This record gives sequence, C-alpha cells and structure tokens, in this order.
Amino acid sequence: MLAVTNAAPCGWFPMKTFTENEPLTDAELDRLGDFLKSCKGGRAMNVEQLDGFFAALIAGPETVMPSEYYPEVFGGEMSDACEFGSPDEANEILGLMMRHWNEIAGTLNKDEVYVPLLLQDENGVASSNDWAHGFMRGTLMRHDGWAELVNDDEHGGCDPHDDALP
Repeated sequence: MLAVTNAAPCGWFPMKTFTENEPLTDAELDRLGDFLKSCKGGRAMNVEQLDGFFAALIAGPETVMPSEYYPEVFGGEMSDACEFGSPDEANEILGLMMRHWNEIAGTLNKDEVYVPLLLQDENGVASSNDWAHGFMRGTLMRHDGWAELVNDDEHGGCDPHDDALP
C-alpha cells in the first residue's frame, strides 16, 4: 500500500513511501540502474554499489539520513547530478531506492540471510568488487563509529585467531 508524505528528503518533490518490503523486480532494478547511469558526471553508483552502500548504512552503528547519503549515490547534489523528467519520475526513482533500502533492512532486522545484489559481467562472472566498494563507501560515512565497533572486543571486532571463523 502506498502512502504520500508531505515532505520530501530534498524538499522539492512529494515522496511516496512503501509499507511493505517488497523486493525490486529485475525490471525495476534495471530502471534504477539506467537512471543512475544517466546522472551527470559518471560518478553515480550502479545498483551493485548501491546495495553494498545501503547494507553498510543499515548495519552501521549510526544513522545516516538520506539528505546526507544522496550525494554519494547520485555522484553529487541531486539537483546538479540528476535530471528528473517530472515529479512522478523523481517519486519513482526515490521510491525504488526506498524499497530496496527497506528490503535490505527487513532482511537484516529479521536475522535472515542477506544475499548481496551482484552484477555479472559479459562472461557471467560476478566479481562483487562494486558491492565491496559501495560497502566501504558506506562505512566511511560514519568512519569513527565503524572504527569503534570494529575495535570493540566485547561487541564487535574480529579476531583472526578465533576458532569460530572459517
């Protein structure tokens, strides 16, 4: 079910929100990916990077607001990097991003297995480099919080000598 809010993250388009964590279809992922490719400057993320980026932001120790992370996603300020053909197109693209965020968050919050979205090259190989790059960009949004979490022996961290590790 769709609900329309009065305020948009950037202040100029009404934003549709989704109450269900409905995964994006392949066609919707392609639509989002095509839009990101069309952003000026060639610095926008692809959908694999976006998936890793969102995973880091969701799993991270501190909240990062859309107004702060949109420039990372679009490769600059949305008004400079993106050309929406209409308010409906803006709602569509931001809605697809929100649904993808909600799908990742829902999976992680239910302690379900999260499977990264990986693009395949022309030979059918998914290297996952873009996903990892996106995840690292997400951790850099809150570097100090992630550093504290990784170095916390009681609640985080990773001991390479831990017998529980593969």
